[in-house]
Amino acid sequence: MTFALPEREPHAALYDQTIALLDLIGTTDAWPVAYLRWEQALLDEMGFGLDLSRCAATGSTEGLAYVSPKSGRAVSSAAAAGWEDRMLPLSPAMVGKASGARAEVVQGLTTTGYFLAKKLAPELAHKPLPEVRQRFVDLLGRSE
Repeated sequence: MTFALPEREPHAALYDQTIALLDLIGTTDAWPVAYLRWEQALLDEMGFGLDLSRCAATGSTEGLAYVSPKSGRAVSSAAAAGWEDRMLPLSPAMVGKASGARAEVVQGLTTTGYFLAKKLAPELAHKPLPEVRQRFVDLLGRSE
């Protein structure tokens, strides 16, 4: 997603994570989780990081199941009651609890994709996400 990075601005941590991701591709089935974590790192680097550590409404660290599309913060199942249809899914893969299921990665990419498209892209002259990203997510969803 070079379209998202300002020219000539160093992002050493993201660069290192990119190299690590590229090294994983083709060597392990866990690379899609690493890609999801890379998208999260991209959002962090660009100032749109997600706070998935505790519930935005209650402060609890238990029962986190959603991400608020407005704040980018985690929301517990209890706090989201009645608002679930307006929330984004919080995939276990986004918080380091991946089982390895591709469905979890696709769920996480749905959430990061929302923030890439709705938060980051408007800051970049409304450039759309590359179409290949959605094809990749679709392919991951079919490959399980």
